[in-house]
Amino acid sequence: MTTVLAVANQKGGVAKTTTVASLGAALVGLGQKVLVVDLDPQGCLTFSLGHNPDRLDASVHEVLTGDLGAREAVIDTEDGVALLPATIDLAGAEALLLMRPGREFALKRALAPLLDDYDTVIIDCPPSLGVLTLNGLTAAQSVLVPLQCETLAHRGVGQLLRTVTEVQQITNPDLVLLGALPTLYDARTTHSRDVLSDVSDRYNLPVLAPPIPRTVRFAEATASGATVLAGRKNKGAQAYRDLAENLAKHWAGSELATFSPGSGE
Repeated sequence: MTTVLAVANQKGGVAKTTTVASLGAALVGLGQKVLVVDLDPQGCLTFSLGHNPDRLDASVHEVLTGDLGAREAVIDTEDGVALLPATIDLAGAEALLLMRPGREFALKRALAPLLDDYDTVIIDCPPSLGVLTLNGLTAAQSVLVPLQCETLAHRGVGQLLRTVTEVQQITNPDLVLLGALPTLYDARTTHSRDVLSDVSDRYNLPVLAPPIPRTVRFAEATASGATVLAGRKNKGAQAYRDLAENLAKHWAGSELATFSPGSGE
């Protein structure tokens, strides 16, 4: 059975796109067939996987508007991950979808013919709580929230969690909130642990293991058009490999490993 995971946080700069690309590549490394979906009109995921959004003839925009089948828009990447790319045209799709009945189900309907082709589908939701993010949450079985380990990073988390609850009540009752994924984590400081403890206590939100460390390798990888897993060994790549193993075991029936902010473990 195909696993569909949405990665969402309406706050930008929390390593959401990095998480989608790196986790996808790590799952490919475990032998899975993986499709990643770029739902952000900025096309950051598309760019980070080596494709120029300005030079694409087909994207998720045409898929959501019904002008093209999803299979016809999927492209390959050097990391072995299949990509349903985004272009700036996607900004117009939001306005078009708002005028259509059942607009929250457009992505779910589009992906249905593709599910048998992949083990895992990961959706990169835009940094907003608009109709595109609602499409991502409605199409997914579970949602992961990347959370930057800095002061005020959790502002808006409550609003996102309320949106997830509304999606569960209205369009996707089976949606499971996996928890928060610590990103840009600095194990040398108590500040990072304090931020995570506050989120865990305030929202009763599980914190997934392992935390993703702050490293310049992520920026270097994005600039090169490949994920951090494609380069030499580094702590960021290893963290996403460990996360992929944690999630794969969970989807196979094991308990999800979580991180204890108070202990640093």
